[in-house]
Amino acid sequence: MNLLTDSSHREFLLDEARRSLRFFDASLRADGGFDVLDWQGAPLPRGPQELHTTTRMVHSYVLGRAIGHPNADRMIDAGLAYLWNHHRDQSHGGYLWAVGGDDSKLAYGHVFVLLAASSAKLAGHPDADRLLADISDILDRHFWEEDHGLYADEFTRDWQPFSGYRGMNANMHGVEAMLAAFEATGDAHWLSRAGRVLDFFTARMAPAHNWRLPEHYTADWQVDPAYSGNPMFRPAGTTPGHSFELARLCLHHWDLLGRPATDAPTRARAIIERAMADGWRADGGILYTLATSGQPAIRDRYWWPVTEAIGVYAHLLKLSPTEEDRQAYDQLWTFAQTHFIDADNGGWFPEIDDTGQPTTTQFHGKPDIYHALQADLYPLTPGLSRPIEGLANLTT
Repeated sequence: MNLLTDSSHREFLLDEARRSLRFFDASLRADGGFDVLDWQGAPLPRGPQELHTTTRMVHSYVLGRAIGHPNADRMIDAGLAYLWNHHRDQSHGGYLWAVGGDDSKLAYGHVFVLLAASSAKLAGHPDADRLLADISDILDRHFWEEDHGLYADEFTRDWQPFSGYRGMNANMHGVEAMLAAFEATGDAHWLSRAGRVLDFFTARMAPAHNWRLPEHYTADWQVDPAYSGNPMFRPAGTTPGHSFELARLCLHHWDLLGRPATDAPTRARAIIERAMADGWRADGGILYTLATSGQPAIRDRYWWPVTEAIGVYAHLLKLSPTEEDRQAYDQLWTFAQTHFIDADNGGWFPEIDDTGQPTTTQFHGKPDIYHALQADLYPLTPGLSRPIEGLANLTT
């Protein structure tokens, strides 16, 4: 049975999304920023507010608005105002990575500003156009490397490069944001740029590395196999969860192009199947990283690779699904319900220990609605692209 057409599963997905939205409503602060919440939904001690938190909240509540969440407009208004009045650097341009902390300018954060602006425009927000114009200019002037067709990664506050590092993660989320920008504006240059990034990773890097995706690169975009940065945010090796994510975006892009007769679906499936074969642990869940040889490296299990696997397998179920696809989708949701979803309070626990119980090794509280909400809502849409439009037209 294809769960995407099962009425009880679809009802579960909507209910789970609405529970998450209600849980994260409590994160909004009086100053318009967002607190990280503990497992029960109370604010944790406040620290710097990172750019990806603010922007992902805007995007997530635009999704929530599409399904009629009553508090969505308030959350979107607050997030956009905080971006413009606090993260935006009025002295040097661009957006600070952390208000009250790190003032560097990171591509990873800036592409999420593009996602927030594009999602807000799709929601008809009056502040979307100014944010979209500003972030488009910043990305063009400081991050986009036309010769490579990829985004550079990191600068100081006054736009001095402080490393030669280049990475897949920022570019992958750049694809996500550019596809949303195309959906919001119809400007084909976003679709073209997204295609260049996807071609580099899915048509060049993945087949050259047995359908795994190297994460880290030098300034001239050569794979840097020796790189080992922050073990949480820039771990060595490859990350199966990112393979699921990029494969979904590859199918999203192909759909927006009109589903041309290319090998994009074949490439996406090869990446997905390699990631599942590599990443799924015998006791369930998806391990965090692999060594460059393909052997397990960091075996920890976090929520977000499971959500991304759910999202891309939902895409496969909308195309020409196999029995293995149906089984994988069901297996992923069964594991999520058993180990990650907090049925009592709402939201997902971000990590589990070797016994399958929630733990706090890397994450404190429930720091994220974005990944889980997309796993809830993207399977409900009829197509592979234009999710906000698809949700707004949803009937269950």
